[in-house]
Amino acid sequence: MTTNFMTRRRLLGAGLCGALVAPACAAGDAAPPSRPALRVGAGQPFARLADALRQAVDGDTIEVLPGTYAGDVAVINQRRLTLRGMGERPVLLADGKYAEGKAILVVRNGHIVIENFEFRGTRVPDRNGAGIRFEKGMLTVRNCQFIDNENGILTANFGDARLHIEDSLFAQAPDRPDSLDHLIYVGRIAEVQISGSRFHQGRTGNLIKSRARVSRITYNLIADGPKGEASYEIDLPNGGQAVVIGNVIAQSANSQNAILVSFGAEGQPWPGSALYMAHNTLVNDRLRGAWFLRVWRDRLPDGTPVHLYNNLSVGPGLFTLGVLGGPTEEGGNFAILKPQLVDPDQLNHALPPDSGLRGKAVPLPILDGVDLRPTAEFTLPIGTRPLAPRERWSPGAFQR
Repeated sequence: MTTNFMTRRRLLGAGLCGALVAPACAAGDAAPPSRPALRVGAGQPFARLADALRQAVDGDTIEVLPGTYAGDVAVINQRRLTLRGMGERPVLLADGKYAEGKAILVVRNGHIVIENFEFRGTRVPDRNGAGIRFEKGMLTVRNCQFIDNENGILTANFGDARLHIEDSLFAQAPDRPDSLDHLIYVGRIAEVQISGSRFHQGRTGNLIKSRARVSRITYNLIADGPKGEASYEIDLPNGGQAVVIGNVIAQSANSQNAILVSFGAEGQPWPGSALYMAHNTLVNDRLRGAWFLRVWRDRLPDGTPVHLYNNLSVGPGLFTLGVLGGPTEEGGNFAILKPQLVDPDQLNHALPPDSGLRGKAVPLPILDGVDLRPTAEFTLPIGTRPLAPRERWSPGAFQR
């Protein structure tokens, strides 16, 4: 094991109003007094979300009643705004329409929260549309679904933008062999955090692609499923500081690429790039074998560190051999077969109670301020449940 980390800058400890400041955190940008929520739906003051957005001011909340809102596309220009679907999740169906040739919703700037919506069916002329196009500022997406879009969420490349995704579903990329559709595509922004979410049924593109300086991917079910044909499950093409903890990451038998997790494939790496993977369960259903992890050492700075602890690789393939040629710390990683899990075909990726691997995880260090100990685990159908600290941990994504 090799360590040489003193020259690397550490970003994970920065708060939202730290060195990479989101516009909504600027000094003097205090929220105005709140107004009653703007209501959208049958019998409400606004029939369509786009109508309410034209009347909203900074600090407003827009509440959308259940229903299907076909062709209801818009640009969000406010600096502070909450959009909330009420009750049964409202569906924003593209229906051949799009805002600015980009998306169902375009988030221009500011601090925006979007909760409890379904985004479905985006198609645009340049074939690069999205349910949400996030351009700048701070966007939180919570309890949403993105189905059958060219991209579920697509970001621009502003270096101070931050994206947080919680408890959401991304699925069913369009069946277009001549196109490269990703369930989520994050550009060169400051940070993306994805937790408690599910990704499945990709096609030619990736389930998650992130070029962010900091990518924190924790407690998700990133499993393409029997109908999926995605390329990478997680693609981090420009490196960056990547923290991948407590996920199920599974490629299908029809995957178009042998690699599940790719780090640094396209070069142009961020300064201080480093990969931290702990307590993941990586599953390969591809009979020809897999690279569970591929670190492209020839395209990353010399000395880029990789930390691999307490991961399970399930099925035929290579895991730690994918990081040869540079500093690597690893321990508590085990290769097993699918029958050694409870029922992975029914999405139960836990170790059986009588598994000999129970309690075999190695103690985890805190590296460069990054705590690799899991604090939660994914729970079906969407979301997480907390984990209490314990004396003995098991490898993989599940402790219970």
